[in-house]
Amino acid sequence: MLQKVSLNRASDAAAADPDLACHDLCVGYGAQPILKDVSFTAMRGQITALVGPNGCGKSTLLKTMARILKPESGSISLFGTDITQIATRKIAQRMALLPQGPVAPEGLTVRELVAQGRFPHQTLLRQWTREDARAVDDAMAVTHVADLADRPVMALSGGQRQRCWIAMVLAQQTDIILLDEPTTFLDLRVQVDIMTLLRDIARQRNRTLVVVLHELNIAAAFADKIVMMRDGQIVQEGPPDSTVSATALRAVFDLDAQVIADPETGRPVCIPRTGRVVDGGLPVA
Repeated sequence: MLQKVSLNRASDAAAADPDLACHDLCVGYGAQPILKDVSFTAMRGQITALVGPNGCGKSTLLKTMARILKPESGSISLFGTDITQIATRKIAQRMALLPQGPVAPEGLTVRELVAQGRFPHQTLLRQWTREDARAVDDAMAVTHVADLADRPVMALSGGQRQRCWIAMVLAQQTDIILLDEPTTFLDLRVQVDIMTLLRDIARQRNRTLVVVLHELNIAAAFADKIVMMRDGQIVQEGPPDSTVSATALRAVFDLDAQVIADPETGRPVCIPRTGRVVDGGLPVA
């Protein structure tokens, strides 16, 4: 049985438990199993990247951690407390989810979007306060969208919109932030800018970030921990330099690639081999 701890920052600082932990999760859609005995932890001040081929269960795992999906078995703990024992509003005050491809209502301004992050902190007796306004202003400043505050979200570029969505979850002031493919459909330069922002939030704001990513080299460059998944199971996990290898890429992605160390950072870089085939005779893209 999971031990319960007090859900306040002072208690958390001294707690030995990881911020977020999954224990033997099994999740399915109807009779179709998706996750099979998945266990891992995410720590404060770090980016944990979930990577793997399409359909391997990355987004399902993220939704299960956010309590959108209910596991068939296993459990999830938030600061040592089973999340089924925590009220929904309290979870929303400690854990935020940014889904893949969010869409803002037409005409919504950047400030109005970011302000939605304050909803979990409001009740019938506690409406908009100066604390809410400060949280919104701070989130827009950190994400560098303050000068866009009065512009419609839909009028912005893809990278600008993604910064606005990140500002919204940052305004929620949670310890844990879950992000599903935050760099999808963005060009490489913008991907790097977004991941640099997320890394700064994790380290400078001491947040726990769990991020689903498709670009393996982006994950290797920015993540503190990589969790490789295939067919609903974790195949490999750990720091990038001990996780990203030619053997792992073949096992997880059926990818024939060379892995070298970046000469400046020492982090692994994946270079696909062209003109080679993997087992089964399929060419490597």
